[in-house]
Amino acid sequence: MPLRVQNDLPARSIIEKENIYVMDENKALTQDIRPLKMLLLNLMPLKEDTEIQFLRCLSNTPLQIDLTFMYTATYASRHTSASHLNNFYVTFDEIKDQKFDGMIITGAPIEQMEYEEVAYWEELCKIMEWTKTHVTSTFHICWGAQAALYYHYGIKKKMYKEKLFGVYKHRVLHRKVPIARGFDDVFYVPHSRYTGVDEEKLASCKNLRVIANSKEAGSYIIMTRDGKQFFITGHSEYDRMSLDSEYKRDLLKGLDTKLPYNYYPEDDPNQKPDLTWRAASNCLYSNWINYYVYAATPFDITKVGEEVDHIHKYQEKNEFENEEENH
Repeated sequence: MPLRVQNDLPARSIIEKENIYVMDENKALTQDIRPLKMLLLNLMPLKEDTEIQFLRCLSNTPLQIDLTFMYTATYASRHTSASHLNNFYVTFDEIKDQKFDGMIITGAPIEQMEYEEVAYWEELCKIMEWTKTHVTSTFHICWGAQAALYYHYGIKKKMYKEKLFGVYKHRVLHRKVPIARGFDDVFYVPHSRYTGVDEEKLASCKNLRVIANSKEAGSYIIMTRDGKQFFITGHSEYDRMSLDSEYKRDLLKGLDTKLPYNYYPEDDPNQKPDLTWRAASNCLYSNWINYYVYAATPFDITKVGEEVDHIHKYQEKNEFENEEENH
């Protein structure tokens, strides 16, 4: 996918070294097509690392994407420079009158806090409400997924006795749903969190369906029937060394964090971890962009929120009728 980002974004040079095509702003303007307008609300503390991870995820379809980075105005990041935010990010007030084809809301390492105690909770609620009318499809990640399930559906999180930390086996439950196309029967996803979804409350919500889950990590891909909201409880965007960095950072803080499950070869933290989740991650993001953003968004972006594309109607009518379908 030709990703369109600002020419001087530091993450750009790193992505280009990985042979990912990033389109020059000037060249993008000469193409006689409408790029998909995507918005990424980056709630992670190390924003530049997160930028690189999601640029990788969005690089696997032939569609042109015009990506905008956003941060919360009600919380000042301590780990990202003000100059970086000023140069490459916008606030909600700056874009609230615009519409977007797709949006990603990242996770944040604050799951042990009550939602209402989060400094930017009120602002995040405004943003999540805004997505209903200004975004074709919204992708919520980890804590962002838990927060959205709480805000939109009243589903509370549940505290774990210890941190869920490692790379876990998952299975597809509904293979005919477009978001699951191309997935293997078994695939792997990194998780790093102290809380999980209330599975009983989730099962009782008729507008939500679990598309893939894990015996150890619980529900993973959760979506609304119309495909306008996705809730992804793991970190498929993580790179090879993300869990390694978290593990060593926890140890330096004196935290009693166990070795990441199923991550280091022979459970030896001195060995290079195997990258076992990249193909499934690429499949997940490509399917979302192709089937729930590109195929569903109106050509006239000002009509976002006013039209429901045929793919959403088809999904709601047919794809969840047979709850036992796994072929």
